[in-house]
Amino acid sequence: MKKYPVAFLTLSLATFAFAGPAQQDTTARLQAAGQVMNEIMAAPDKGIPEEVLDGAKCIAVVPTMAKGAFIVGGEHGRGVVTCRTAHGWSAPAFISIGGGNFGFQAGGQSVDLVVLFMNDKGVQGLLSSKFELSGEASATAGPVGRHASAGTDWKMNTEALSYSRTKGLFAGVAVDGAKIQQDNDSTVAFYGKDVSFHKTLSGDVHAPAGSDSFLEAVRAAVNKANQHETAESK
Repeated sequence: MKKYPVAFLTLSLATFAFAGPAQQDTTARLQAAGQVMNEIMAAPDKGIPEEVLDGAKCIAVVPTMAKGAFIVGGEHGRGVVTCRTAHGWSAPAFISIGGGNFGFQAGGQSVDLVVLFMNDKGVQGLLSSKFELSGEASATAGPVGRHASAGTDWKMNTEALSYSRTKGLFAGVAVDGAKIQQDNDSTVAFYGKDVSFHKTLSGDVHAPAGSDSFLEAVRAAVNKANQHETAESK
């Protein structure tokens, strides 16, 4: 009978030991995603246009996404996403993305991927927690620069705009056929339990302190874009 408490204690310690590194990994991912946003916005003439950021309903960042020779059959990465709510940007939800055609240049190096969801249809697809970017819902290569060209149709028709950065080069990239879904392991590691993807992105989940760096970077980028838009409209 005494073996059961010992076995339970051993299992608990093993679970705790596993949870520690896993939680550190998710926090590091959030920090890396925040750094990607900060670095992109540090060069506005070669970054995401202000109008695009100001209109984005959700922002997903996949730092150091493996591509080419790293993954058999295509690209794969883990990232984070946040959406606008009535009370500001939501707590981060963890995602995995893979498969499909990313339009990356040939080679084995990793890239940073940023996907902006621009309308309600795109957001609803994302909130389903398993969303395929294909056909009409494909992620179009986003415009780059301080302002979006008047000739683009991102404002009316595009569900998602996507960007990639490789070795400092930032550009729009088309994404088709990729599957975005909730990263359950990372969710449990960060929040300590299985948290609903829909509730998280709808603003019903409190954002832990470990998410500050990512959310602050998103707020800073969007607020900066909004301020410039307001100043130029006067």
